[in-house]
Amino acid sequence: MSVSEFVIDSEDIPDDIPAESVFSYGNTHVYRIEHDGSANCPCECLGEFGCPIDRYFTTRGTLTLVFHARDYDQLQAVIGELRERFPDVDIKRLVRSPTGDAAADNVFVDRGKLTDRQLQVLQTAYEMGYFERPRRANATEVAEELDINQSTFAEHLVAAQSKLLEDILEEGS
Repeated sequence: MSVSEFVIDSEDIPDDIPAESVFSYGNTHVYRIEHDGSANCPCECLGEFGCPIDRYFTTRGTLTLVFHARDYDQLQAVIGELRERFPDVDIKRLVRSPTGDAAADNVFVDRGKLTDRQLQVLQTAYEMGYFERPRRANATEVAEELDINQSTFAEHLVAAQSKLLEDILEEGS
């Protein structure tokens, strides 16, 4: 038997969670599931393969699991089983451990969080040299290139940076 605890950030507590509520604070709810081999959840599936879960969290209705597989064969078996049991599973990334003495700190940045306009603003600012030091373009020049005013450029830029920094700093992880 194993136990998993997870956090759901939501105003609405789902009624179909087969888990014991541990506690809530604000819109954050902590649940506990005891696995006895009969539950049908990704955490239990990973446990069957002996893959330790590094962390798991939910954000806007999406469950994210970070786990470790000992080798490529085990990873293939796990992914196959997850897709078989949970057809809606979406594999976001695969990260290979660094080899040798070199340490790595890989993180996944989900560009899908950005709106098309936010991505366009970031790309244009980057291509024009807005992020370089010294800058090759200032906010006024980038805004003109995008045919928007400077305050709109700043709003899009701040929103995009916040979304990307959330992933980089692993907020909510």
